[in-house]
Amino acid sequence: MSQFQLSPLAGYEPFDGPVVTIILDGVGLGPQDASDGVHVSYTPVLDEVLQTPLATRLKAHGLAVGLPSDDDMGNSEVGHNALGAGRIFSQGAKLVNEALNTGTAFQGKTWSKVIARAKNGGTLHLIGMISDGNVHSHIDQLFTLLEECSRDAIKQVRVHGLLDGRDVAPKSGLEYFGALEEKLEQLSAAGERDYRIASGGGRMVTTMDRYNADWQVVEKGWKAHVLGQGRHFSSATEAIETYYREDPTMTDQYMDSFVVVEDGSPVGTIEDGDAVILFNFRGDRAIEISRAFDEPEFVAFDRQRYPDVYYAGIMQYDGDAKIPKNYLVEPPAIDKTLGQYFCNNNITSYAISETQKFGHVTFFWNGNRSGYIDQELEKYVEIPSDKITFDLRPWMKAEEITGEVIGAVKSKKYKFIRLNYPNGDMVGHTGVEGAVRIAVETVDLCLGRLLTAIEAAGGIAVITADHGNADCMWTKKNGEHLPMVAHTRNPVPFVIVDYNQANRFILAGVKTAGLANVAATLCNLLGYEAPADYEPSLITLTAK
Repeated sequence: MSQFQLSPLAGYEPFDGPVVTIILDGVGLGPQDASDGVHVSYTPVLDEVLQTPLATRLKAHGLAVGLPSDDDMGNSEVGHNALGAGRIFSQGAKLVNEALNTGTAFQGKTWSKVIARAKNGGTLHLIGMISDGNVHSHIDQLFTLLEECSRDAIKQVRVHGLLDGRDVAPKSGLEYFGALEEKLEQLSAAGERDYRIASGGGRMVTTMDRYNADWQVVEKGWKAHVLGQGRHFSSATEAIETYYREDPTMTDQYMDSFVVVEDGSPVGTIEDGDAVILFNFRGDRAIEISRAFDEPEFVAFDRQRYPDVYYAGIMQYDGDAKIPKNYLVEPPAIDKTLGQYFCNNNITSYAISETQKFGHVTFFWNGNRSGYIDQELEKYVEIPSDKITFDLRPWMKAEEITGEVIGAVKSKKYKFIRLNYPNGDMVGHTGVEGAVRIAVETVDLCLGRLLTAIEAAGGIAVITADHGNADCMWTKKNGEHLPMVAHTRNPVPFVIVDYNQANRFILAGVKTAGLANVAATLCNLLGYEAPADYEPSLITLTAK
């Protein structure tokens, strides 16, 4: 494939060691105060490398990663897309906004089939997260869908809402569900329509599992949304208020599932002849529930009942596996990824993380494509994540990842290695300050061990992150510390530690540099000119 041929970098001297890209997930560069979990942690390794000549900071949110505006926090999916693609693509939220605002989402066969089901006596069910976090979903997009349902005279709609508490404030569910209940009441006011919330639950325990980590999460969602099995309440807000009252420490993301009933019966089970739309736009936590609806021969759990429904996602979440088969908005067409270039130029590579971020260094890095590009040149390693809340085990699998990477470095089989330490992000989402500090310090300890191995091999280490999180553990309101569990909009580190010195690189002084500039930089470090349409490299090769 000549289109993927890379040109040699003039004046470059080859060397034996590997180029190792280390992604410190969720480790941003924050305000360096008491709220900054990276700053207050003991991180001698990170502190030292940040003082080296080839250290800078990158933008990892908003327009730099293809999101609608710079008010939008980055996330791991768009971050790894940018790292692996070398260019900025319109991403989930932006794509969906464009399709909904222009009406193109409602012009294809998918929406026509949804309407056909509804006009034939079926109910339209909308499943997704109710917040304005803009990472998995946005409540405004749901409102647009509901308004279109009203315009198209769909008589019966049921919303199965998942609480966020992770990309927004940890106990903000009443704000969003209250607004949703008000919207549904407005649309039902004329008496010609019946729009209601039917079920729900916290995102980390209901429906939104990812990477096959815990199918019981999806099963709990299936029972609530489809079967109407779960604790009964007269409304979603009653459910939330009750759970808060019974357990004052309860946060939205871990709230148990609930079913809304009237006269003792669920108001919105999913039945034969209905249509279902999953309105989350981010793929990782949408794939498993989509499989449960799409696959006749499904075995991950006992569905008890498999209704004949027309199922669609707001987007297709896995283009290679065709999950789901039907969708409203075309996904971003990410082509010419770094992995394609490297494989075509016979660069051996190795990618590893634990389950929670394994798809990020493979699927998302490769432009939303499943599987290997060239299995003869690549090796992907997944270390199973613990099925436990990460504040209880904040070290996660960092040691296991480190040991595997050190082995890969010593094997001399791989010229390019990439890995993700999930701790800063996954533990950051818990909002538990002591756990965040342990997570950050664990990663720093492992980073030191890994750098020692790269130095011994005469390689190059590239250290960066996909977005911030651990760099803000809490915010202050009315003198009270409130846990901050969402991603941040802080910049992230970018550091090159060159242990072989075969070539002399200096920073190129790229203005407003972002994650998409990393791919061209990696091309240079491996001895190649970057593709012409990539964002410019962060470095320049100079005479020694």
